[in-house]
Amino acid sequence: MEPTCARTRQCRSRSATHRPPRQGCGMNGMGPIRRYTPVVILGAGRSGTNLLRDGLTRLNGVATWPCDEVNYLWRSGAKRFPTDEFTPSMATPAVQRRIVAGFDWVARRYGAKWVVEKTCANTLRPGFVNAVLPNARFIHLTRDGFDVTASAMKRWTAPIELRYLAKKARFVPLSDLPYYASRYLLGHARRRFSEDRALRSWGPRFEGIEELRASNSLAVVCATQWRRCVDVATTQLAELPSHRVYSLTYESLVNDPARSLKRVADFLEIPTTDQLTGEFAKSIRPGSVGAGKRSLSESDIATIQPIVHAASHRFHAA
Repeated sequence: MEPTCARTRQCRSRSATHRPPRQGCGMNGMGPIRRYTPVVILGAGRSGTNLLRDGLTRLNGVATWPCDEVNYLWRSGAKRFPTDEFTPSMATPAVQRRIVAGFDWVARRYGAKWVVEKTCANTLRPGFVNAVLPNARFIHLTRDGFDVTASAMKRWTAPIELRYLAKKARFVPLSDLPYYASRYLLGHARRRFSEDRALRSWGPRFEGIEELRASNSLAVVCATQWRRCVDVATTQLAELPSHRVYSLTYESLVNDPARSLKRVADFLEIPTTDQLTGEFAKSIRPGSVGAGKRSLSESDIATIQPIVHAASHRFHAA
């Protein structure tokens, strides 16, 4: 079972009547934006990015969107682009304005000094994110490849949660809604007739994902997805100044959550207390560490082992 964190922050439970700015909409009447720091959490899907975000939003002055991810916002102007591997050149002034407006909305709505975002697809495009938010701080979270693969395989075959999609749909530019709605309906229809009843695509879309999905097992696809996320994020983040990037492992986060959250907060210059980090620690269940090899078949483990080991050298699991 994946570890969970109680989402107690007021900023994550606001009423749906508080609608975000749509493309072309202003934010008059909401008051001035206070100066804030964008915080971008990067990690492959099922690497604990939700857990870290929820830990940070327990701290005073930290806020995020009232939904899980805002990939639709990040894909402003690129809804038909086939992958999530954007280049910095795609961060045009118009695209930058739309995305920054989303961050401004969170900062203004909740009076935040730190705005946290954790869309997993950004792990495939740190250079693009940096071009959009040149003052952002990055937290790179990595997790054991076998554990991620096993957990991701469950998401590929899990039932679609309409309530989850509805929360994310609030942040889709109105002009893009018909496109994404049609894609959802088509994907749902295809899934009903597929042999493994898995989604056509889930999580960060890397180059070649559809071809790989058509000719390989789901375990290979998920392991490759994890590896691509680790490789791209590590390579592109290395090009940024070290004072803007902090790296940690999922294993260290769940094995010593209070200390890990304190260190991330110190890096971001967010004031914290032993009480707040202690409350976060009480919400953690570390039982998922090592669960991948316990749940994967021997055949899947043998097949994906070369894929996982090829990227594991880039970080050290605690």
